[in-house]
Amino acid sequence: MKLWRPTSPDIWQGRDDSLEARNALRLYQTLAQTGHFAPKQSGIALIGFECDAGVKRNHGRTGAAQAPDVLRKALANMASHSGHDNITDMGTITVEGDQLEAAQRALSDAVQACQQSGMRTLVFGGGHETAWAHGRGVLDAFSQERVLIINLDAHLDLRKAEHATSGTPFRQLALYCEEQNREFQYACFGVSRAANTQALWDEAARLHVTLVEDLDFRREALPALEKVLAQADRVYLTIDLDVLPAGEMPAVSAPAALGVPALDLLPVIGEICRSGKLQAVDLVEFNPTYDRDGQGARLAARLAWQIAHWWA
Repeated sequence: MKLWRPTSPDIWQGRDDSLEARNALRLYQTLAQTGHFAPKQSGIALIGFECDAGVKRNHGRTGAAQAPDVLRKALANMASHSGHDNITDMGTITVEGDQLEAAQRALSDAVQACQQSGMRTLVFGGGHETAWAHGRGVLDAFSQERVLIINLDAHLDLRKAEHATSGTPFRQLALYCEEQNREFQYACFGVSRAANTQALWDEAARLHVTLVEDLDFRREALPALEKVLAQADRVYLTIDLDVLPAGEMPAVSAPAALGVPALDLLPVIGEICRSGKLQAVDLVEFNPTYDRDGQGARLAARLAWQIAHWWA
């Protein structure tokens, strides 16, 4: 596959406790790796998207292209429980220069292939330009079904721009749904009114986006989630790590002054996982350049660990 590379085996390493007990295993010991892109009939396909071209175009702090392998390393040493032996590392899509659109096409094609083969997809971005590619792949794989996009994010990412950026993915997905005469089902939870202009708020209203603000998250998120899940056949969940408070997640392009704590996000993520409708997840905007002692990497990896465990 063009722009694709396998993951180096050196990435997946950790502590070995196997002499202690047969089931004293860590994720690096149970995860499968592949030297070529070949989707399986079941399980979770872990795909990296080495890209921050969209962040650069959006005038943000670059560095997210380094994220996939850093997150893999943080995940590798975590304990392996139910669901973690179903993960296959399917390698990484890379961006050459500013060739964002080509890389997004490659990721969409990879996601569609995995989904149609019977796998679910877990993507480590990259900036939030990851979502246009990942979401399009899911929409194409389930063209006759109602696909709900849930975005845990401080930002609506509905910007109008001449070229794709990290701020345009959901506008692109809305236009794509319009071209196909299908409903655009989009919910943004954790959105900050302070971080989005009135023009973006108006665009969300025009597109009938379900919104739960950061200030109202604890009270409104689960009831709103129940309503949108009832209207969907499949769910694509995208987690922009800048939804978290800067104190918990410093390693993003746009740290949140307020944010939604991880312990408040997890019940929502858990309900989505247990709905039986979750088909795809990505974690985006992690920027190792601004991490503090691996704090952000460990939290992002724990979210991925929890999702894989609940998905089982």
